[in-house]
Amino acid sequence: MQWLIDFFAASGFAHLSLGNLLMMAIGAFFIYLAITRNFEPLLLVPIGFGMILGNMPFAPGLGQGVYDEGSVLQYIYAGVKYGVFPPLIFLGIGAMTDFSTLIAQPRLILLGAAAQVGIFLTLIAAIFFGSRFPVLELGDPNDPMSLLRSAASIGIIGGADGPTAIFISSQLAPELLGAVAVSAYAYMALVPVIQPPIMRLLTTREERLIRMAAPPEVSRAQRILFPIIGLIVCVMIVPDTLPLLGMLFFGNLLKESMVTERLAKTARESLIDAVTIMLGLTVGASTQASTFLTPRSLLIFALGMVAFAISTASGILFAKFFNLFTRDKINPLIGAAGVSAVPMAARVAHNVAQEEDPQNFLIWQAMCPNVAGVIGSAVSAGVLLVILR
Repeated sequence: MQWLIDFFAASGFAHLSLGNLLMMAIGAFFIYLAITRNFEPLLLVPIGFGMILGNMPFAPGLGQGVYDEGSVLQYIYAGVKYGVFPPLIFLGIGAMTDFSTLIAQPRLILLGAAAQVGIFLTLIAAIFFGSRFPVLELGDPNDPMSLLRSAASIGIIGGADGPTAIFISSQLAPELLGAVAVSAYAYMALVPVIQPPIMRLLTTREERLIRMAAPPEVSRAQRILFPIIGLIVCVMIVPDTLPLLGMLFFGNLLKESMVTERLAKTARESLIDAVTIMLGLTVGASTQASTFLTPRSLLIFALGMVAFAISTASGILFAKFFNLFTRDKINPLIGAAGVSAVPMAARVAHNVAQEEDPQNFLIWQAMCPNVAGVIGSAVSAGVLLVILR
């Protein structure tokens, strides 16, 4: 009988908490959205299952979680903790991204820049809450800069770029990494839910009906030169963008050179898939209820939503402002694609436009601010690193 009692005491049933059940329910909901609603299953399925995995209860000292020294999950999570996975994700993104729309329509780059406003407004909001409510533990009272670093890690969620959010949090505020990563990836996956209401609220039907001319053709030489010149310009201005933009532009050069197709295919298929599995699973597993269900995490989730909404709205509003000074009107919907959720945000802008006019094809125009947003969020992260690290 004593053996049975000891066996039960070591089982998960003896250590199950309400917090574990809540986090597992959220993970199951993510999986439900991925399977039944097709909301970015490549992200939500690994993250959702990771939430369930990370909240399986066990006796203290068994060393099974991502925060336990020597556990298997901790070794995999090191790729997140030390910022290894984000550059590899950027390598794959570069190998699958066509920058020709950006090269052909340089004026639309401004929409990608405008969409980064949410990062800096949310940074200010995080500073306000962190300074007014010490219980949130957004900074070390003995380190005045720690609040700014924490606020920057939260604000970067507004770029809707999971790898960038993970990278900057690992550098500036490692203690926020789990909450920031889950928030960033959750909002990336929920782009089709969050953005359309904002887009309809801020645009008129006449604006949504605007048709834009197809972008002009771009030569092969331009496509090859762009990643080289882009790397030199961006890194010379903001050196801390090297790990992310260096891999992004390298992946794109592999694709556009047309002489390294095997390498480009590996980067955009098997490599990025493998990294996505490990990153999503361990990010989800980092949401252990004992360390995750805190007022600080709830604030990060709330501010992340605010950041994403502001970034979406600022891109749309800047497009409307831009139209005041040009005859060749821009459909403001593509301003929402300035967040760097590629190609989800561009696809959402296209779909909302087609709801009004099935013959209005905006996908190529929307891809320009979308890929510009990838570069813009990485540059914004680099600026914050230069100032705050």
